[in-house]
Amino acid sequence: MIEVNRLTKRYGRVTAVDDLSFTVRPGLVTGFLGPNGAGKSTTLRMILGLHAPTSGTATVAGRDCRGLRRALRQVGALLDAGDAHGGRSARDHLRFLARSNAIPAGRVEEVLREVGLSAVADRRIGGFSLGMRQRLGIAGALLGDPPVLIFDEPLNGLDPEGVLFVRTLFRRLAAEGRTVFVSSHLMSEMAHTADRLIVVGRGELLADETVAAFAARGARSAVLVRAVAPDGLVPALTAAGAQVVREPDGLLTVTGPDALTIAGVAVSCGVLIHELTTLTGSLEQAFMELTGSSVEYAAAGRTTGARA
Repeated sequence: MIEVNRLTKRYGRVTAVDDLSFTVRPGLVTGFLGPNGAGKSTTLRMILGLHAPTSGTATVAGRDCRGLRRALRQVGALLDAGDAHGGRSARDHLRFLARSNAIPAGRVEEVLREVGLSAVADRRIGGFSLGMRQRLGIAGALLGDPPVLIFDEPLNGLDPEGVLFVRTLFRRLAAEGRTVFVSSHLMSEMAHTADRLIVVGRGELLADETVAAFAARGARSAVLVRAVAPDGLVPALTAAGAQVVREPDGLLTVTGPDALTIAGVAVSCGVLIHELTTLTGSLEQAFMELTGSSVEYAAAGRTTGARA
């Protein structure tokens, strides 16, 4: 369990996190949402003991991470996929982490297989794609078999197969009773993967509720569409007045027409549809409506503050 109690972080005159309180419980995938500059990364770093709070507390299983020995056995985290020495091989990188946390060497091979990197384990990390680095970061988070896992934008750079792998992994980890806390900008992934959402803006808590309850805030419903040839379907849906968002795994989030209308458009285009899922509300629209007044960056590119 992760417990954040009246957490505040100030940098000079800028308040990055402002009296923030929430609990992330085991057995669930909890999404962490907020616009750029909302204080998400700063909050995650304070939870992990990498930044000291100005006031308040952040604990994992009742303990401050700054006092943990062999921390990877207690909490695993992926904050920055590029935070690994490019001259080392993936296997050596994980071996170093394992040795520093008294983790059996055999665990390295287990996590390499789990994330699909066994075949490239002896290649230097500097030659890895962003997606491969993400997989390596996930392997590092899993290395100590911890009960608590924290991921910051884990889907960046992943191909559709990688997105599906991560989605399935998070659901499995939660089903095992672990605490899974995921920061992401991909609304469709939160709709598919998360059980609860914690939403922040300008460092303050805006919502702490189930995905269904949060999506219901959206004034318009949305339909998730998976088609054989989305390139042929998107222009037709747009011409019919729909708003269409394409996700990395090929899924379409369609706002405007209902599922029956979308099916009719697909038939007229000769496009085969594999999935039509109507959401009770649009997660993306609910997010935009709730956080609209908390956006840090004006259209002209000026900022009113700096929060990570």
